[in-house]
Amino acid sequence: MKKALVLLSIMIVACTGRAAVEDFSEAAEKTVNAVVHIRTEIVRSYNGFYDPFEALIEQLYGGRVIVPDNISVGFGSGVVISADGYIVTNNHVVAGARKIEVTFNDKRKRTATVIGKDPTTDIALIKVDAQNLDYITFGDSDKVRLGEWVLAVGNPFNLTSTVTAGIVSAKARNINILGDGTIESFIQTDAAVNPGNSGGALVNTKGELIGINAAISTHTGTFEGYSFAVPSNIARKVVEDFMEYGCLQRAYLGFVPEEVTEDLARKVGMDYVSGVWVAKVYEKGGAYKAGIRSGDVVLSINDIPVETKSQLIGTIATFRPGDVINVKYLHGGVEKAVKVTLTNANGTTEIVRE
Repeated sequence: MKKALVLLSIMIVACTGRAAVEDFSEAAEKTVNAVVHIRTEIVRSYNGFYDPFEALIEQLYGGRVIVPDNISVGFGSGVVISADGYIVTNNHVVAGARKIEVTFNDKRKRTATVIGKDPTTDIALIKVDAQNLDYITFGDSDKVRLGEWVLAVGNPFNLTSTVTAGIVSAKARNINILGDGTIESFIQTDAAVNPGNSGGALVNTKGELIGINAAISTHTGTFEGYSFAVPSNIARKVVEDFMEYGCLQRAYLGFVPEEVTEDLARKVGMDYVSGVWVAKVYEKGGAYKAGIRSGDVVLSINDIPVETKSQLIGTIATFRPGDVINVKYLHGGVEKAVKVTLTNANGTTEIVRE
């Protein structure tokens, strides 16, 4: 069967069985009660024909079944981020749902409402009417290191809270699963996650939220070695947008980025293959106004080296229109540094209202 990259709409975690080099018990105890089970109901149109593609998706999602009246029932996970009931999850867990039911680790159930959804990052914010909840605080995903131990907490296969351990395998990974115009800069780990883990927590050994689990790389629809999480810095920014503005405030540099190849590096006099090639610059954008032109190579943002296109896109996703960033770039073989004011899609810094 052809290998698939699968969004996880059900998920939990179990121990990997490796020799422990860290004690994960404190992190697990701090987080397990702040990860919830999510059950959704989606009304589907039915034309009387068997759709093999839809059947495959249901198989891969692992917890979506059809009940009377053409209601599709799905399962996933969510992370409580405030004592008063705000919960972050994946957009694909709650997209199209007419009803969202949240079950806490102590078996309490609440109906949730959607505060905001963003398919471009696969992040959604929902809320339940509750107080004094256990919650997980956001960590800084930019500080996550390769080889660092992490825990995945969720509800795989419609089980209740499960914890698994692994290490960070890669950062800023683009797996081409969300589609055009989306932001993919995933944290890749080898912590075991499965259908139902979607929307669950990826935490460090301090119990800080560093990612929202979203997808796996698989031939079978279940875990085979790698899982992918939306970095917490991206998730936090999206959540704060929903809470403060009611909709996403997406920032743009104002150019089309491309990967630097060996030939491109040689062409601009670089003796290494890194950075992001500026393929096209938009005159209304901040990059053009700051002096960046087609053919330049962006080297760093706010003194953090930029090595890939997905890393650049993921970094910009943590800012808003009107934010000013420091950009180092190569122009005609000469390294330059400028301040760039980010804009919205219209080339202005105004707040977007839906």
